[in-house]
Amino acid sequence: MAPKRSPTNCLVLIFSFFLAMDAFAQLTPYEISGKKETATYHQVIQYYRDLDRDYPQAKLITCGITDSGEPLHVLVLSKEQVFDPVAIRKSGRRILLINNGIHPGEPEGIDASMMLARDLLKNDRLSQNTVICIIPVYNIDGSFNRTGTSRANQNGPVAYGFRGNGRNYDLNRDFVKTDSRNSRAFQEIFNTWQPEIFVDTHTSNGADYQYVMTLIPTQKDKLHPLLSAYMTKTMIPSLYEGMKNSGYEMIPYVNSVEETPDAGITGFLESPRFSTGYTALHNTIGFMPETHMLKAYDKRVDATYKLLQHYIDIVVRDAGVIGENKRKADEQIARQERFTLEWKLNDKLADDIEFKGYAAKQKTSEVSGLDRLYYDRNAPYTKTIKQWNNFEPAVVIDKPVAYLIPQAWEKVIGLLKLNRVKLRRLQQDTEVEADLYYIVDYKTQPKPYEGHYLHSGVKLNTVKQRLQFYKGDYVVYTDQPVNRYIIETLEPQATDSFFNWNFFDSILSMKEHFSAYVFEDTAAELLKKDPELKAKLEQEKAKNPELSKNADAQLDFVYKNSDYYEKTHCRYPIARLVKDIPLKLK
Repeated sequence: MAPKRSPTNCLVLIFSFFLAMDAFAQLTPYEISGKKETATYHQVIQYYRDLDRDYPQAKLITCGITDSGEPLHVLVLSKEQVFDPVAIRKSGRRILLINNGIHPGEPEGIDASMMLARDLLKNDRLSQNTVICIIPVYNIDGSFNRTGTSRANQNGPVAYGFRGNGRNYDLNRDFVKTDSRNSRAFQEIFNTWQPEIFVDTHTSNGADYQYVMTLIPTQKDKLHPLLSAYMTKTMIPSLYEGMKNSGYEMIPYVNSVEETPDAGITGFLESPRFSTGYTALHNTIGFMPETHMLKAYDKRVDATYKLLQHYIDIVVRDAGVIGENKRKADEQIARQERFTLEWKLNDKLADDIEFKGYAAKQKTSEVSGLDRLYYDRNAPYTKTIKQWNNFEPAVVIDKPVAYLIPQAWEKVIGLLKLNRVKLRRLQQDTEVEADLYYIVDYKTQPKPYEGHYLHSGVKLNTVKQRLQFYKGDYVVYTDQPVNRYIIETLEPQATDSFFNWNFFDSILSMKEHFSAYVFEDTAAELLKKDPELKAKLEQEKAKNPELSKNADAQLDFVYKNSDYYEKTHCRYPIARLVKDIPLKLK
């Protein structure tokens, strides 16, 4: 006969049962699966809603709509239960923004952030001086496209999302051009919260080596010097030391100069199309941690969890310094006169770094019967390799006093506003003498890249002109903390300028021309009346004998050097005001 249970014992059992249920409820789908599966989008959002419900220090906020039709979320963790970004900045607290799932097939950050948020809340580990913002899944539409095969080289999890979003954009190429609604929603979050530190979680492809975690920081030479000095001398060494002590020794992202890392690696130059290149335009220090695709998924998640915790610890520790550096950088950028638009790698200057890899060998391919590369994990090595990570200015310009932008260029105006650029408008029609660019030459990719035929190698001719602007046109003065965003988008030569992303392609084609049989008489009359034009034609024929044999080309030359030729052909529509003049503005 079984012994009778006392009422007290029953209550204990019931209480223990509910404690166990509560503990189970706070487990993530990743943990419940035995660390083999990553959470789906709806599981992630429900999990964060539950944290919002259970903890007053957590608030799940929606912002904008993505191409999936779902809003973009950000979970805010604030020990003081203050969730107003303006009040948080005024109080001197630092803001760390973590972005997950930009490539949903690289989901370690999604699962690591869920556990980290829970543990910070449950164990009361939030700090008063730091607010943590977490974007649960950025590429929501890509996360819905869930398979276990789209990343052929990756070791788990069981199923995961796809790199392209609902419109098949790679969102980590969309920050400046902003073709997706995801990018617009992200920029709204970023410019609302204005984080000092940004982390975008990823998984690498490429060579095999011993490390679980690699790291891409914002390229040091193009970051503001104050921020760069802190990042390289303090923050990065602390991250490397912390990860080593956590059992995950790190290495810089393995961007091999040849097929294997043995010949050395180069730093990654992230232009503003990338997340950390974009955040650098706003004087935010950015990082792209990249776990190694071939390591077990649970190790990759654990390494990401520990790295995110180290970021938090460092921001809490250095909150004062980080804030002061950002403040000074913003002030100095507003006053800075010269800006670099393009960078080039210094291939003469390299550092020696210790690298732990596997021997690269050849064997016969079972597919082709030819030699193929493989890495022998039974032959690990530690050796010194070269790292080229020094970049130099390739194109530098002096900033103008201001840019004048016709109101017709609506997308440009919208993106400037989204990025906290202060714009003023002309109160009346105004004729202004300004510098105008003519696009003399450029290269265009023969195949589309992320929905665009990207331009590069832009050559310009600067001409002073008196130009009519109209009431409502915009004036952007270059005395702002976001000067880098202004200049690197509006100057055509900049790597990721709006021009290079085809925003202004309509100016590159003529809208008027001539009928040759009619213009023959007009051209003859022009040459009779204008000896300088006739001499110019003869000089051109002497330089280019083929021109003498081509009647149409000669007519075209006369046309393009006459008043009949449209002045707007290849004229960049945004003017540079190089002298401060009084304008009636609102």
